[in-house]
Amino acid sequence: MIDHDATHQLAALRAGTITPRELMAETLDRIDQANPAVNAIVALRDRDALLAEAEAAPPGPLQGLPMAVKDLADTAGIVTTYGSPAFRDHVPAADSPIVARLRRAGAVIIGKTNTPEFGLGSHSYNPVYGVTRNPYDLTRPAGGSSGGAGAALAAQMVALADGSDMMGSLRNPAGWNNVFGFRPSYGLVAGRGPGDLFLAQLSTDGPMARSIRDLELLLGVQSEQDPRHPHSSGPYRPQAPDRKSRIGWLGDWGGAYATEPGVLDLCEAALRVFADLGHEVTPLAPPFPAEALWQAWTTLRSWTIAGNLEPLLRTKPGMVKPELRWEIERGLALSAADLRRASTIRSDWFRHTAGMEVDVLALPTAPLFAFDADWHWPRQIAGVAMDSYHRWMEVVVPASLTGLPALSVPAGFGPSGTPMGLQLIGHRGRDAAILNLGREYEAATDWITRQPAIRLP
Repeated sequence: MIDHDATHQLAALRAGTITPRELMAETLDRIDQANPAVNAIVALRDRDALLAEAEAAPPGPLQGLPMAVKDLADTAGIVTTYGSPAFRDHVPAADSPIVARLRRAGAVIIGKTNTPEFGLGSHSYNPVYGVTRNPYDLTRPAGGSSGGAGAALAAQMVALADGSDMMGSLRNPAGWNNVFGFRPSYGLVAGRGPGDLFLAQLSTDGPMARSIRDLELLLGVQSEQDPRHPHSSGPYRPQAPDRKSRIGWLGDWGGAYATEPGVLDLCEAALRVFADLGHEVTPLAPPFPAEALWQAWTTLRSWTIAGNLEPLLRTKPGMVKPELRWEIERGLALSAADLRRASTIRSDWFRHTAGMEVDVLALPTAPLFAFDADWHWPRQIAGVAMDSYHRWMEVVVPASLTGLPALSVPAGFGPSGTPMGLQLIGHRGRDAAILNLGREYEAATDWITRQPAIRLP
């Protein structure tokens, strides 16, 4: 049963074809088989407690479905480390809003999914739990920061997974694990609690799954209207397609994004599927200076991270990894003029995308295939040096900077046999249109049926 998607599993539970206890037992057996090699699920709870909890799951759209939550989200009674040794034994007293919605919907939280330290970087490793490996090639990483979620889906240890996305954190692992990942428009999934509602709009939670219908199922739960969050625009409601889409292919942004050979070829083949479906696909010249977007992004990102995590650098400096220290120190050195310049660039880009003549922008989910899992990050791509730990993920910035909806769909496999994804980026608030496009693509392709060798019967 766990080889099927979540929609199928839930239908079987409602029909009585399988009991919640049986589904939980199958899930835990698969985790016992696959997780020692992949290391995607962490802080796994006691088996007997989970079997009993499955039988008592409250009614709702996810009733009885086992789920593991990304280890950046607080889970009451379950260790939540944020991938940091400073929080190795941290057990929150309350759930984050996103976890509370899952529980109300009837999901059974079995544990957590691995993530890099504080979600920084698109490679899921940390000093607490170690490296999450790619089920398609255990010598390669699963991406990040929702790498544990992506790998758990690919290895069929869970049927649904939550992710969060600041700098491609669910799009990159979706692409590298041959699953779907959706970054919703900012505000559709309400934020994580009190704090600034205007300046820090770079990150959002979203769904990851093995089918578009499952993405919509989880998005419907995640996007519950939150009266405490004035930006909340949920719940998500599917809409029927009204016309064919105009897709603008940006490739490597006119050479600005160093890209490994083979990546663009796979994405262009995926775009031909859309053309065969009747959509208009047009190569676009770079619509905006890539370096300006990067300057704005890194300024706003460092400033946000410094505001959130500067106390940790003061109180536990020995437990801060070099990349986090660099972000915090850089953020603290920024001036008001720096922030204004960055926000002006962001505003100019938002105005440009709002007026663009295409409905969708298309880009790879990453500029290279999954690299060596022992690396911290790639130092060069196609001979071009990367000048920071996250420059290699620059390709995700155009959507993140202005909170646009972005769907990662499987685009095929590279020479080494690891997957690649394609980003479909839409207008703010046009989430249903992007998911409709993904549904058409899913029906016309069979990439998702190509399962990793780690998958055990």
